[in-house]
Amino acid sequence: MDLPPLTLVSHALCPYVQRAAIVLAEKGVAHERRDVDLSDKPGWFTAVSPLGKTPVLLVGEEPVFESAVICEYLDEMFEPRLHPEAALTRAQHRGWVEFASAVLNTIAGFYNAPDALALVTRRAALRAQFERLEPALSARGPLFAGPAFSLVDAAWAPVFRYLDAFEAAGEAGWLEGLPRLQAWRAGLAQRGSVRSAVAADYPLRLRQFLAARPSELGRRIRV
Repeated sequence: MDLPPLTLVSHALCPYVQRAAIVLAEKGVAHERRDVDLSDKPGWFTAVSPLGKTPVLLVGEEPVFESAVICEYLDEMFEPRLHPEAALTRAQHRGWVEFASAVLNTIAGFYNAPDALALVTRRAALRAQFERLEPALSARGPLFAGPAFSLVDAAWAPVFRYLDAFEAAGEAGWLEGLPRLQAWRAGLAQRGSVRSAVAADYPLRLRQFLAARPSELGRRIRV
């Protein structure tokens, strides 16, 4: 079946873009990646992104928006399937993808915390979410549900990239006492699709972004 060309409309630091990029890489799907400046959105972008956010997947000229929807579309269209076959397990995986989005919201609250007390409070909230996730991970590893890569893995890999940046800023110990999460994070960090989802200068650009925040963490970071 001939399909229109695919273009992943991207922002260099967007964690949701990384999800789609990882899925495209896992499936070996040819595509173009086109970055936009979200602080100065071009007209063509606002025309294809109803929410004004990345990612958007252009299938020819037809847009698909929202990262979870994009990943589901790609999983329906291209092998190998990354969602489980069983309907119940598939629904549970979708829940953990949504939980990853909630964690990303908590992460944004952490790096935007205005003072030291708020930083501690939001760190505790983030730690509680990790503790909630730990027992859901397969004991077999190295991925979320065992040896097979899934959309849950694609959703969580960008979360762990933030922990890399926080640790470099002196905020360490996020996964202490959570061995399954530690192993999962390490395994994802070495996976080719995860590594290729961002540019080589991503760690520096993320650090610069965090340092520029008018927040407690931003004041602690030295670029």
